[in-house]
Amino acid sequence: MQPEYILTLTCPDRKGVVHTISGTLLQHEGNIIDSSQFGDESTGLFFLRIHFSLEASQELPKLKTSLKEFEGSMGLQWAIAARETKTRVLIAVSRLGHCLNDLLFRWENNLLPIEVCAVFSNHEQLKPMTYQRSVPFFHHPVSEDNRNSQEKLLLKLINDLDIELIVLARYMQILSPAICEALSGRIINIHHSFLPSFKGAQPYKQAHERGVKLIGATAHYVTSQLDEGPIIEQDVERVSHALSPSELSHMGADIESRVLARAVKWHAENRILLNGSKTVVFP
Repeated sequence: MQPEYILTLTCPDRKGVVHTISGTLLQHEGNIIDSSQFGDESTGLFFLRIHFSLEASQELPKLKTSLKEFEGSMGLQWAIAARETKTRVLIAVSRLGHCLNDLLFRWENNLLPIEVCAVFSNHEQLKPMTYQRSVPFFHHPVSEDNRNSQEKLLLKLINDLDIELIVLARYMQILSPAICEALSGRIINIHHSFLPSFKGAQPYKQAHERGVKLIGATAHYVTSQLDEGPIIEQDVERVSHALSPSELSHMGADIESRVLARAVKWHAENRILLNGSKTVVFP
């Protein structure tokens, strides 16, 4: 079988971008399998994702050299990933295990194109869940006195394991601006969509007291601005006055798990391109 790749690129919008890139692929014996594009009038940027194959893998370095030649003239930012390569993931958790359990199940059953390399936590409650799957579990408690050293341990683990994506699966700690900057575009977080209306403890209890009619969840990239990073995916469900806070919480956990899994899948499939404070997510 011919090797397959995903090319993603961003550049200032102009005529002939698709023609130039598709012609370059043809020049190197590439075959386009599917392609998606979007021109954003508000930012003046053009986004492109191409799934393609090459008749010979030795053409890949030549293709990359050709694309580099367009970086200056077209303002091109691009990346090529082998389609079959799985994204190396570290999952960070605290005490709540619904998102972790869902991600591990999907990973075990080949429903996500990822490799779960480790689980990092400030609590020990979820260690048995990871050991059942032979996933290394790293426990590092957090306090005000050791927060900086704990983040250094996290960064070292990320570097040692060659981690490409960090998933905050209800990791109830705020990352420092320094680590958010160092890992920009590589950390995905999940939170309930009540934010910023219901911050703090027991958000579903707060929502119940206010009689909400919709509950939901938002997955986004992490930035130094708490819960304000570029949004990847969202979902909601209608709820009734008859539901208890516990029932709302159970429904919310299910939505959070689904939304986070979709965000992780799309990132691993190179379907997400950053567009300033928002994202372009190709189908």
